Amino acid sequence: MEVVALVSGGKDSCFAMMRCLDYGHKVVALANLIPLDDAVDELDSYMYQTVGHQIVVSYAKCMGLPLFRRRIRGSTREQGLNYNVTAGDEVEDMFALLSEVKRQIPSISAVSSGAIASDYQRLRVESVCSRLGLVSLAYLWKQDQTLLLEEMVQNLSYFSLFNCLNQHTKKDSLTL
Repeated sequence: MEVVALVSGGKDSCFAMMRCLDYGHKVVALANLIPLDDAVDELDSYMYQTVGHQIVVSYAKCMGLPLFRRRIRGSTREQGLNYNVTAGDEVEDMFALLSEVKRQIPSISAVSSGAIASDYQRLRVESVCSRLGLVSLAYLWKQDQTLLLEEMVQNLSYFSLFNCLNQHTKKDSLTL
């Protein structure tokens, strides 16, 4: 399947993307939700991790993939475990982002996310995917977190990406 990877800049979403490759999927684009205000690094969000969102641009450059980004305009409005479409909810920003990805790359059939333990997050990603006719790939879901971290440490391709990011970041910082 052709996959768009939801990436936050954190290790879990990155490793979930690598797991997609392990299972024979082709990651063809990255998608990232960022704070509305550039001065804010971390949002008080039930749904999104935004610390580290700055490095996602380097992910895309290192991987040679298109990056789709959208500012988070909504807030947490629907707090029940099962998501009901709610105008102004932050989940609708993900829907808009993935709608745009699907419009520009119609061959995409799945979305990768780094959800491990949060039913709240997983069910919302699944809701958005269902509405767009996409498959939700959450390969890290309910994995033992200690074993998962050990696997991350042992996985060379994972660290190859971070080595690339490190080199890219050093180059960028020299040109500033």
